[in-house]
Amino acid sequence: MSDLDRAAAQEILNKMRLYVLLTQELCAVPLLDAARQVIAGGADVIQLREKKLDDSELLKTARELRRMTADAGVGFVVNDRPDIARLAEADGVHLGQEDLPPAAARKVLAEDQIIGVSTHSIAQAKQAVADGADYIGVGPVFPTTTRGYAQGVGLDYVREAAQAISVPLVAIGGIGIANVPDILVAAAGARVCVAVCAAILRADDIEAATAALKEALASGEKVP
Repeated sequence: MSDLDRAAAQEILNKMRLYVLLTQELCAVPLLDAARQVIAGGADVIQLREKKLDDSELLKTARELRRMTADAGVGFVVNDRPDIARLAEADGVHLGQEDLPPAAARKVLAEDQIIGVSTHSIAQAKQAVADGADYIGVGPVFPTTTRGYAQGVGLDYVREAAQAISVPLVAIGGIGIANVPDILVAAAGARVCVAVCAAILRADDIEAATAALKEALASGEKVP
C-alpha cells in the first residue's frame, strides 16, 4: 500500500464514530432514500448489509451507495462480500466469524481497502488483529433482534477490548441513544465507534435520529 493509500484508509478509521448498517428489511423507505437521510444526519460510515439480494442487484446497490458516500465524504463498507466490495470500489469489507478469513479476503481486495471483523470475545478480537483486521466489531453488546441475539456479551467485553486491542473498536448490538453513554464509559477513554441499525432505520425521521446519535457521541467524548 502506498503512503497515499494508507493515509486515506487511516483517515476513515480515525474519523468513524457513528457507523450505520443499512438493510432494506428494516427501512420503511427505499434503502437509497434511507442512505441519503443517514448521510445528511452525519453518519461517518455506512455498511451495506443485504443478504437477500442477488449478486447483480447487490453490486448495483453497492455502486450507487459508493457514489453517494464518496460525494459526501462518508466511508462505505460492504458486509460479507470482498468481491462486491472490490467491484464497487468500497472503502472495505466487514467479515463475520464464519465468513472468509481476513487473509483470504485481502487477496480479493485492493491494497487500500480496509477489513473489519466481528468478534464476540477477547480471544476472537486478538486473533482478528493478528490476522490483519483494520478494525474489529465488538458485540453484540446488548440483546438485539436485528442480528438474532437474545443475549449480549455485555459491557465488560467493551471494557476489556478497549484495554487490550490497538485497532479501532466498533461496538455493535442493541445500541441506541439511551445506552450510548454506557458504551463510552465502558471504553474508559478509548475512542470507540458505535454501529447502529434498528434505532435509526426504524425511526420516523431517519436523519434526525442519526443526528441525535452523532450528538450523543460528541457530547459523551467531551465529558472528562
